[in-house]
Amino acid sequence: MSRAVPKPKAKSRRKPFTLEGQRVAPGTQTDLRLKVSETYLGDDVSIHLRVIRAKKPGPTVFVTAAIHGDELNGVGVIHDLLFTDSVNLKYGTLILVPVVNVYGFEANVRYLPDRRDLNRSFPGSPNGSLAARVAHAFFENVVRQCDYGIDLHTAAIQRTNYPNVRGKLTDPAVRRIAEAFGAELLLSGAGPEGSFRREACNAGCPTICVEAGEPWKIEPAIVQFGVRGVRNVLIELGLTKGEPTRPSYQTRINRTTWVRAKVGGILRFHVAPGQTVHAGQEIASNSTLMGEEQNVLISPIDGIVLGMATLPAVKPGEPVCHIGRPTLSMKKIEQALLRENDDRSVLRRAERHIATSIRQVPTSSS
Repeated sequence: MSRAVPKPKAKSRRKPFTLEGQRVAPGTQTDLRLKVSETYLGDDVSIHLRVIRAKKPGPTVFVTAAIHGDELNGVGVIHDLLFTDSVNLKYGTLILVPVVNVYGFEANVRYLPDRRDLNRSFPGSPNGSLAARVAHAFFENVVRQCDYGIDLHTAAIQRTNYPNVRGKLTDPAVRRIAEAFGAELLLSGAGPEGSFRREACNAGCPTICVEAGEPWKIEPAIVQFGVRGVRNVLIELGLTKGEPTRPSYQTRINRTTWVRAKVGGILRFHVAPGQTVHAGQEIASNSTLMGEEQNVLISPIDGIVLGMATLPAVKPGEPVCHIGRPTLSMKKIEQALLRENDDRSVLRRAERHIATSIRQVPTSSS
C-alpha cells in the first residue's frame, strides 16, 4: 500500500444548491435537467442529473460518466448508485450524472456531432463550437458548485483497460481521493489540455479519472468495482459512514509504454490486463492469415499490463499492449497477489472478466 498522507479537512458547503433557478433543499433529492443545446427542430437537449443532499452540510461531490458517448461502464456504475437505498448521505451533496455527452450516447459514438472530443473541450465557451458550448454549460452549472469530482471512463474502441485511477497525484486533495477509491494502480498526470479532470482541478475542484473495461458494454465486474470505489471516496470525505475496502496493494505508475505491432497480421496474445510482465517476456505472436508466424512482440520493461487491444487483427504501428512501470517493486506486487487468494475480491473478478475478451494462449517457450 502507498504511504498514508494527512487528510485535509473536507470543505463544508452551507449555501443552497441551485441549477438554472431550481433549488434543491437539504435532506432531499431531485432529478434535474440541464439544457446544453438544441436539436435541428429547436427542442431542448439536456443532461440529466440527480442531486442528493444530506440534512447536514458537507462537501459537494459529482460523479460523471459517458463524457465519451460509447463508454457505458460508468453509466452502469451510476445507475446502480441511483437506487434509493444505495446512497445514504449523512453530510454534504452528491451529484450523479449518468450521461454527459448525450449526443454521443444517443448515436453510440465517442464524439459529438461536430466530430470534436468533449473531453478536450473544457472549460468550454458560451460562444464557441457545439462541443465548447456543451462543455461550458456543464462546467459552469455543475463543476463550479462542487468540491470534488469522480469521472468514469473505459478504454477506447477495440481496447480494454484494467481498472486504474488517473489524476494529478502531486495535488494532496487529488491524491487523497485517488488513493481512497481503492484501485491497485494510480497513474500520475494532470491530463491533456482541455480534459475534464485537468480543467476541473484548475478550477479548484480536485477530480480523478477512473478507467476500466471496454466501450459499448456495461460489465458487471467493472460496475461492482466502480460502485465500491465511489462509496470508498464518499466514506473518505465523510459524506457516508462505513469501512472502506482496500486493495491488496497500491502503487503509482509514473511511466507507461505501448507495445505496437511491427507488421500486419493476426495476433495470439500471451498476457492479459492486470498481469505482471518482465522485460523480454512475450506479449503476443503475430502470424499471417494462413498461420505462418511472422514475429513475437516482447515487453520492453518490467511492469503491469494496463490495457490491451481486443481486436486481434492489426496493421503496423497499431497499439497492442499498454504497460505501466510501478513505483512499488515487482516482487512486492507479485507477493501481494499470491497472498490474495480470495474469490470475493472485486479486482480479481474484474481481472478474470476482462481476460475473457482476450484469447490468451501459451508462449512459444511454454
